[in-house]
Amino acid sequence: MLTINVAVLLAVIVFFRLRRPTHSRSRFDEKMTVVIVLALGVLLAPTPVGQGILEILGQLASGVTQASR
Repeated sequence: MLTINVAVLLAVIVFFRLRRPTHSRSRFDEKMTVVIVLALGVLLAPTPVGQGILEILGQLASGVTQASR
């Protein structure tokens, strides 16, 4: 039986949705993309990958804050 990770499926959907030209999108299409990206974020947050991304972004924000002082 074939199993598929929902986070991977959503990442593929987001990738293909964001590749399309922005000028031809309707408001509904943009809202749907936002909902899909938020769902992807919720699925990734508790995983080790999500924690790694959070750590990297935290270090980046800390570096920017220190550089601006």
